[in-house]
Amino acid sequence: MHMADALVAPAVAGTMYVLSAAAAGYSVKKVRLESEPKKIPVMGIMGAFVFATQMINFTIPGTGSSGHLCGGMLLSALLGPYAGFLTMIGVLLIQCLLFADGGILALGCNIWNMAFYGCFLGSLLIWKPMMSKGITKAKIVAASILGCVITLQFGAFSVTLETMASGITSLPFGTFVATMQPIHLAIGFVEGLITAAVLVFVHEARPELLYCSTEAEKKEGRFTFKNTLVVLAVVTVLIGGGLSLVASSNPDGLEWSIEKITGSTEVESDGEIYDTVGSVQETTALLPDYAFKGSESSFGTTFSGVVGSVIVVGVCVGACYAFKFFRKKKA
Repeated sequence: MHMADALVAPAVAGTMYVLSAAAAGYSVKKVRLESEPKKIPVMGIMGAFVFATQMINFTIPGTGSSGHLCGGMLLSALLGPYAGFLTMIGVLLIQCLLFADGGILALGCNIWNMAFYGCFLGSLLIWKPMMSKGITKAKIVAASILGCVITLQFGAFSVTLETMASGITSLPFGTFVATMQPIHLAIGFVEGLITAAVLVFVHEARPELLYCSTEAEKKEGRFTFKNTLVVLAVVTVLIGGGLSLVASSNPDGLEWSIEKITGSTEVESDGEIYDTVGSVQETTALLPDYAFKGSESSFGTTFSGVVGSVIVVGVCVGACYAFKFFRKKKA
């Protein structure tokens, strides 16, 4: 659901940058008050996990469309809304600059649509209330599916609102909404199942990693904290370096919706600002579309998945130390 620059007018893009930056600034403030340094490696590894899994588009049967994990609900269920949101920003930033996945002008929109709802609505309005009296597998599955479906519906609707407010495409609002919402309902359900599977594993392996876990639950678990992260790291490499090769080639929900209306997945844009940001992204995107430039080698996808995951770890962990997150409080 990464929006391209061609969908967004500069005024709308600027507004969404301001809103996303405000949410990020508030998140930084809240995270700096936390005293949980164990979250630092979790941010890195789970940020890389979300990056890798977003490379795998899964087919939505009978539609000709595909979807992928957004990850906001997953990250916030592990890290809480604030650290989860900042981790999602790191993922989206790397995707945009290094892989040209989503436009630079539209980055503020993508952060809001893909990270804000999943991390804040999903965590504070769904996950936290449902887990307030203890975490169970049934609750995890219910919260994951409900959270992913609802937050993705909000995200899809925001895409249509931002496009309508921009007024630079020929996409009729009513038709766009009627196309976007149903397909993202299906995508959200599948994302919910994937999210539930990961969180159930974490609950079995190391419950202390889950947001809102109780003191009693934190003492349980089949694996140590370190071993749980090692397993997740290994799975991340396998997904990014291997499973990404079998991703669906069908257009994702947003591209599919645009194609249904216009006959093409591409939307053209004219103007100096679009040329400028396009030129910048062409320079920064060393692995456009998760491949080597000018090559169709499958190794480019594998390389992108592994290297991208490593870079996301570096960005997320580096940001924690640069901004002095999760400092231990003095007794």
